[in-house]
Amino acid sequence: MHFTSEQHLDDGVLEREFTLGEIPGTLWTPASASASAPAPLILLGHPPLGLRTMYPRLAGRARHAAADGFAAATIELPGSGDRPRWVAAEQARANLRRAMEAGEPVDDEIIDALVLPLVEKSVPEWQAALDALLSLPEIGGPVGYSGGVISIGIRLAVVEPRISAAVLFAGSLVPAAMFEEARRVTIPLHVLLQWDDEGNDRQAALDLFDAFGSKEKTLHANMGGHSGVPQFAGDAAARFFARHLR
Repeated sequence: MHFTSEQHLDDGVLEREFTLGEIPGTLWTPASASASAPAPLILLGHPPLGLRTMYPRLAGRARHAAADGFAAATIELPGSGDRPRWVAAEQARANLRRAMEAGEPVDDEIIDALVLPLVEKSVPEWQAALDALLSLPEIGGPVGYSGGVISIGIRLAVVEPRISAAVLFAGSLVPAAMFEEARRVTIPLHVLLQWDDEGNDRQAALDLFDAFGSKEKTLHANMGGHSGVPQFAGDAAARFFARHLR
């Protein structure tokens, strides 16, 4: 991990950009974090739109986490932002847009091509980032995962024992194979669902929640579209992490 820039935000949070090989990322740490009092860590997931595009939302989530005493970090997904083009992923996204604009059903072939390669490429990168982040003296466990592509969150919850709790954003573009993995998830989950999400099949999201094998799992559903998550829903997710990461 190589830090490329740093700045102190107005609330005392230290924001540092880094690279891990070819992978860009950002780490936010609260002023309270130190080698003698390392902060728990939340990994901030996001859709493959690029860190520059997602920065305002990611920074807001990170500062909220820092106010609760947590460090937060994110990395650029494969084929996004300034990373090398990924032609297969671009074609998969184009096929998805074409089907949705034509009012056609999004079939399993489109979903698998869009999501499964992204999961296979990105999860090992998240694990490598976690290795590097936990080597910093001011960062400690436990670790949570928050948001982003729900299939990435599912895979990480299954294969990464250092992640002890997750907040997932419900979405219906989930390959059938991921439902089988969901049954193997055992960590505490807090799932956010927007009831009127225009790009989400509500029943598919409910079926996925039912499939999760966790003994502790909460579904927090709110009226409104994809981008209308109310502030109190975020507050509930923060309380969930406070229970499980402290």
